[in-house]
Amino acid sequence: SATLPFFGAQPVILDPQTGEELSGACQGVLALKHPWPGQMRTVYGDHNRFEQTYFDHYKGYYFTGDGCRRDEDGYYWVTGRVDDVINVSGHRIGTAEVESALVKHPAVAEAVTLNQGQAQTDELKAELNHHLRSEIGAFCVCETIHWAQGLPKTRSGKIMRRILRKIANFEEEQLGDVSTLADPTVIDKLLANRSPN
Repeated sequence: SATLPFFGAQPVILDPQTGEELSGACQGVLALKHPWPGQMRTVYGDHNRFEQTYFDHYKGYYFTGDGCRRDEDGYYWVTGRVDDVINVSGHRIGTAEVESALVKHPAVAEAVTLNQGQAQTDELKAELNHHLRSEIGAFCVCETIHWAQGLPKTRSGKIMRRILRKIANFEEEQLGDVSTLADPTVIDKLLANRSPN
């Protein structure tokens, strides 16, 4: 198991259900075995919340809240927040994992923003679902794919996922503050291209 370069905090991957350490190439949740000098010590005014969030999930470990996989070479790959997961046919899958699989397709620039000049067709939707099936598994097929010419991003490049969720759920009247978007016109484009179902 590799040691991160911050004074002894040792990463481990735990089985999300049992909390047991996994060895070799594996996938689970990222935790840290040892404290380090820069580690948080509390949440101001709510120490119980701090304990519950970071230490109660997996006793004896600092839980980062991230999904993670370790490859055959021992490299750790953060797959996304575990609180941003979808339960599909009993499989818990992170949205980041689905996005990573989609961007491996040569037509996709960003999930699901197509490369310039790429046509938005039903055939491509079927091809992308086939691609997801081969990358992740048969359970991972999208019922609906919304094409996007761009995504709602802050000026620093962070995708505002809450806006995407609201648009996909037909809750555009509840978008909230969009003043930090780099390109506010992307919202109108997303609404215009949204699938009806």
